[in-house]
Amino acid sequence: MTLTNGITGFALSLSLILAIGAQNAFVLRQGLRREHVFLVCSVCAVSDAVLILFGVFVVGDTVIQTGLDGILKVSAVLFLVGYAGLRFRSSLVGNQGLSTESDGDPRSIGKTTALTLGFTWLNPHVYLDTVLLIGGGAVGLGGLGRVYFAVGAIAASFAFFFALGYGARSVSSLVARPSAWRVIDFGIGTTMLLVAAGVWVG
Repeated sequence: MTLTNGITGFALSLSLILAIGAQNAFVLRQGLRREHVFLVCSVCAVSDAVLILFGVFVVGDTVIQTGLDGILKVSAVLFLVGYAGLRFRSSLVGNQGLSTESDGDPRSIGKTTALTLGFTWLNPHVYLDTVLLIGGGAVGLGGLGRVYFAVGAIAASFAFFFALGYGARSVSSLVARPSAWRVIDFGIGTTMLLVAAGVWVG
């Protein structure tokens, strides 16, 4: 069961992080520029890890102690189902994909770090995804099950950011095509429904 918890955490985290956003676009462009890629990927992944741990072990414990775990669980399921609906809608109507423009002057390490922190910590969606949704998904899990869930979620974040940063040139043509995102959005929507079912019965 603990391995299942880890897989669930990985799937939930990856599905949430795959959605098109400014942070992903920034990481992709840095990869295309081949500029401070390790730094950018590390800042994004470590930041996610801190927020995931906070959501799973602090927020989760708090809502259990206050008797709000049922409310958070239902809220997480409703949001996941609603989010899945948005992704299915996007797969039908399409979207513009991620811009792969890589022009511009080289940035210093300090400026790159500041921009990465801004795209991460000033993004309200990151708190909803990592703290509330991933934290809510861990509510009701036992101690070891929660650890596996958190490790799986963190592993997904590290895997995604480093794959996007270092594989930018390989995936640039894919993420720039709206047709490819129809398939990706459908896959995200399906995964969201499966994760919602797992959270509901967990």
